[in-house]
Amino acid sequence: MKRYVYINDDELSQDLYCDNRISNTKYTILNFLPKNLWEQFSRFMNQYFLLIACLQLWPLITPVNPASTWGPLIFIFAVSATKEGWDDYNRYLSDKKANEKEVWVVKQGIKKHIQAQDIRVGNIVWLRENDEVPCDLVLVGTSDLQGLCYVETSALDGETDLKTRVIPHACMGIDFELLHKGVIECPNPDKDIRRFDANLRLFPPFIDNDLCPLTIKNTILQSCYLRNTEWACGVAVYTGNETKLGMSRGVPEPKLTAVDMMIDKLTGAIFIFQIVVVIVLGIAGNVWKDTEARKQWYVQYPNEGPWYELLVIPLRFELLCSIMIPISIKVSLDLVKSLYAKFIDWDCEMFDIETGTRANAANTAISEDLGQVEYILTDKTGTLTENKMVFKRCCIGGIFYGNETGDALKDLELLDAVVSGSPDVVRFLTVMALCNTVIPIRSKSGSISYKAQSQDEEALVRAAACLHMIFVNKNANILEINYNGTMAQYEVLDTLEFTSDRKRMSVVVKDCKSGKIILLSKGADEAILPCANPGQQTRSFSEAVDQYAQLGLRTLCLAWRVLEEDEYQEWSLIFKEANSSLVDREWRVAEVCQRLEHGFEILGVAAIEDRLQDGVPETITTLRKAGINFWMLTGDKQNTALQIALSCNLVSPEPKGQLLLINGKTDDEVCRSLERVLLTMRTTNSEPKDVAFVIDGWALEIALRHYRKTFTELALLSRTAICCRVTPSQKAQLVYIIKSCEYKTLAIGDGGNDVRMIQQADIGVGISGREGLQAARAADYSIGKFRFLKRLILVHGRYSYNRTAFLSQYSFYKSLLICFIQIFFSFISGVSGTSLFNSVSLMAYNTFYTSIPVLVSALDKDLSERTVMQHPQILFYCQAGRLLNPSTFAGWFGRSLFHAIVVFLITIHAYAYERSEMEEMSMVALSGCIWLQAFVVALETNSFTVLQHLAIWGNLAGFYIINWIVSTLPSSGMHTIMFRLCRQPSYWTTMFLMVAAGMGPVLALKYFRYTYRSSKINILQQAERLGGPILTLGNIEPQPRSLEKEATPLLLIQPKNRSPVHEPLLSDSPNTTRRSFGSGTPFDFFQSQSRLSSSYSRNCKDN
Repeated sequence: MKRYVYINDDELSQDLYCDNRISNTKYTILNFLPKNLWEQFSRFMNQYFLLIACLQLWPLITPVNPASTWGPLIFIFAVSATKEGWDDYNRYLSDKKANEKEVWVVKQGIKKHIQAQDIRVGNIVWLRENDEVPCDLVLVGTSDLQGLCYVETSALDGETDLKTRVIPHACMGIDFELLHKGVIECPNPDKDIRRFDANLRLFPPFIDNDLCPLTIKNTILQSCYLRNTEWACGVAVYTGNETKLGMSRGVPEPKLTAVDMMIDKLTGAIFIFQIVVVIVLGIAGNVWKDTEARKQWYVQYPNEGPWYELLVIPLRFELLCSIMIPISIKVSLDLVKSLYAKFIDWDCEMFDIETGTRANAANTAISEDLGQVEYILTDKTGTLTENKMVFKRCCIGGIFYGNETGDALKDLELLDAVVSGSPDVVRFLTVMALCNTVIPIRSKSGSISYKAQSQDEEALVRAAACLHMIFVNKNANILEINYNGTMAQYEVLDTLEFTSDRKRMSVVVKDCKSGKIILLSKGADEAILPCANPGQQTRSFSEAVDQYAQLGLRTLCLAWRVLEEDEYQEWSLIFKEANSSLVDREWRVAEVCQRLEHGFEILGVAAIEDRLQDGVPETITTLRKAGINFWMLTGDKQNTALQIALSCNLVSPEPKGQLLLINGKTDDEVCRSLERVLLTMRTTNSEPKDVAFVIDGWALEIALRHYRKTFTELALLSRTAICCRVTPSQKAQLVYIIKSCEYKTLAIGDGGNDVRMIQQADIGVGISGREGLQAARAADYSIGKFRFLKRLILVHGRYSYNRTAFLSQYSFYKSLLICFIQIFFSFISGVSGTSLFNSVSLMAYNTFYTSIPVLVSALDKDLSERTVMQHPQILFYCQAGRLLNPSTFAGWFGRSLFHAIVVFLITIHAYAYERSEMEEMSMVALSGCIWLQAFVVALETNSFTVLQHLAIWGNLAGFYIINWIVSTLPSSGMHTIMFRLCRQPSYWTTMFLMVAAGMGPVLALKYFRYTYRSSKINILQQAERLGGPILTLGNIEPQPRSLEKEATPLLLIQPKNRSPVHEPLLSDSPNTTRRSFGSGTPFDFFQSQSRLSSSYSRNCKDN
């Protein structure tokens, strides 16, 4: 589909296209309530609670006042709606400010002020320096005589370097005030900020009214800023929410954590249990009613009831047991998860002093997944390295420079060649200086600085300047260089831009002095060397590439070719035609470029150093000890990637480590290579070696297309992989493969080419680096340096998982406790579904009495941060889901049942035999629940703070204060109850008995486990509390993995439960089935069968 934009024709575009009003709001005043309610009731739990609340409106079946359910339900919904409404109101204020901003438009040659929201497609918008661009514009005029302007796109793509934009050549030399009519043919709005394939045609009286191709370089997009340019103007082509930025906005797909999925499963199990209980008690109640109840004179059942009489008692029990599923769990989890995110934002130890960047949690819902990460897939350049490129060595005409000094810029032989004007060196330096998109900027003092979108290009231009080939000025299409004091000018005729598919960039220039047309090119060795002139020997250049790659240097090959005038003119017509295409322009342009980029004269090889970031080797070593597998995905050469992998401890050198290469150009070659590596991996996994496989992009493409199952099996066997020459889409595919086998993946990168990988992973981490903020903005978390990943996972991830595991299970525990007491009471009340507790108590129980202590569990730390960082192996408990699984939940379920029995029996024996009224007995049982829960929270808390003491014991005191106040109200149904109870010594004796009987066995069991079956965490806790040195956890090697039984094709995999062995919360021994991660790292516990070695029993999805 196409869009036709008519310049300065408001009437035609008014009905066709939207105005420039920006709207990022989710609601309006009219639809807020219905839309928000619809969203909230789209969740199963909320639908369930609504059903329960509606059933309670039926007086015949409700055992309590409907307010006991409606009150908490409305309160929780109101909290969620208020939060949504407040966020949306802030978005409205931001939109209103942008929409009402004053901007200039030009109509009939006259400039006038209007509000930004009134801009229409086709209007000419006039901008001054430092103005924000209000919509997507096609440039038609600038203050620069050559039609250039500079824009800052940091708000769009996060890149801080200025970018050059130029007006179309059809508008060159025309006063923008005379541009009254014309048409722009462009595609319908899309979100691709790097592509704009359009055409411009100006109407007469302009003579040259042929089609003029437009690209993204002829546009300035919404939210960019005009810099270093007095003024610029452009035609509005996309407005409002149809701009490229507007189309990019949207709510990302929500990510569901492993903890959330487990909570959903447990909720489903509780719901099934609840239905069973309701059916059993409903049948028992109807039987008792028809047999025993009619014998009792005080039970006045009619002889014949309505048709639905059999449903009344089951429905009563359904309402009575509805609190098994805690209504407050969703709100509680949302609150503590928001707090986890704030802890990350506030962490001063993750503040990057160099860039002034703080860690930021953009996604507040997945912090606990950080503690369960099993695979980290990382980019190399800018993520593991600093992305500060320094020109180090070069090979020109077969002569190596910089090998002795380690720095070519200090090599006397090269300096002599520069001074003497060696032809090979001059041509090499010319390509270094001109084949780029760098912008030279001269300061008032006369010094020249360079603005570049690529760190590689900046390094080459700076190195050329140091070697006396100085890129002085760029004036429209004229480039000026100064070599040894002699000025030379070149006219840029065409630019063949770099793409990830072509892997090279070329420019066609014309020497203004000699008139020669020259093609200058630079790129990866596999993109340049095969295009060499058949008569030229390239062996020395290949050797140079290999030598530099062995040193961990990035390599670029430089070449040029002199073009004949006729050849260029013929090619230029085809290139212009391809550039004018609105369909498949990128593919057509690449095909045309291929026609010119051949027969190169290879000039040499440039080698650039990109140093590792501080702390990278230590971070990788620590996280590997935590059982995390590392994959490095890079676009660099294999040898360069290997050297970086060795230097950052990603792989171990021989003999401790072993690298297995997967290569090949055909299907058969890749198949044989895969089988060989897979066989080696199966036979060497039992050996004490750190085995890794290496694969390049070409072989990876074949493997993913034809041998995906075999590759997946290999991926699950290897702790480490190095994937070279991979494209952004391949990075995302690799993440998907591992993720589809139900492993928790974390992807980390720093550039726009990492965005797809980051968004595909369970957790995306972006580094705010020199390539801009695209990755950081697309990620769930952003950090300043790679080394902060260690703290993000080990400290924040682990604490978040532990806290959420406790909070969720405790929420079920307290709800089950009160529900079991209600069930027991039904056995002494004729199985009639009568409630022991009054409506006020039930309403306040989950909402007020028990919520505050559990919320402050977000501050609990089982171990100090220092201990956690020193012993990363303890992350295994989180990775294995040891603290939240069906078995641990069974422990909490049993605890709630035991405590309900204790509270009920003691209450009945102390108060039931006509010594007190029903309300007194009810309050005694409720008091016992509150006391027990206070001690349970205290027992499970590892590190007490003043706030936690206030929450636990202050909440207990608050319970009495609230009930004393309620007891003063005659209409409350609890008049004087609490006053009478508190004056009775027997009440306090009963509370003591409940706490002693309820907590005694729990304490004994905890003491037994702590003393005789200590886990490694318990050992570290004891060491911390004794105040002595932290003890070693030992050096227990994993059992050798036996793969003979498992060496079967992946097609024969039988699905198996992800967590085959579970242990109760109170028996936290480390003997769970867990994978062995290979012997590259000693693991201090989990001496059982490997999870990876049994990975074929995983339910790997067919990709």
